[in-house]
Amino acid sequence: MVNNFQYPPGSTPLDPDEMEGLKLGHITTREELNRFEQDNINEALQWLENRRQSDILTEKFVKTLHKKMFGKVWRWAGSFRRSGKNIGADWPQIPAQLHTLLQDVRYWIEHKTYSSDEIAVRFHHKLVWTHLFANGNGRHARLMTDLFLKDVLKQKPFTWNVGDIEGEDQIRDNYLESLRKADNHDYSMLLDFVRKSL
Repeated sequence: MVNNFQYPPGSTPLDPDEMEGLKLGHITTREELNRFEQDNINEALQWLENRRQSDILTEKFVKTLHKKMFGKVWRWAGSFRRSGKNIGADWPQIPAQLHTLLQDVRYWIEHKTYSSDEIAVRFHHKLVWTHLFANGNGRHARLMTDLFLKDVLKQKPFTWNVGDIEGEDQIRDNYLESLRKADNHDYSMLLDFVRKSL
């Protein structure tokens, strides 16, 4: 069981019940967990390359993608969280929040309410803000957003500032700050961040 588990700034700690969902009992550090999760995410990327095109703006797909990304590491992968966190929607409201978001996104596309990038940024922000799952929300939301850009909006994926958002550095700090500004309906910093190159 993990005993040297240091969370990077801005991460949401898992509760003891969620930690019990770890399938790999030999993991003892955050670094080991990151490596196994990344291996699982790489398999999910392979699955995405080979899958049949389908509607990604569904609860079923949102959950399936999370399960493909983390299902070899966590028993609860692909299931909405069932615990309160210091961020996100109240957990009983998650299905309704996601349903509303998916309907909003369809409306924005149909009525050209915002530019493609702003629709994608708003989609990404709301996925992160809702905090659908116990863990992996940022990585899942970024991959969902890139799929959305590519498959639905027929646009290039975001660069995400071409750095390590998961690391403890200025890039992550900027990403988290841009999400906090978006919490207050200011998407300008996030719009700049997602297309910036070094």
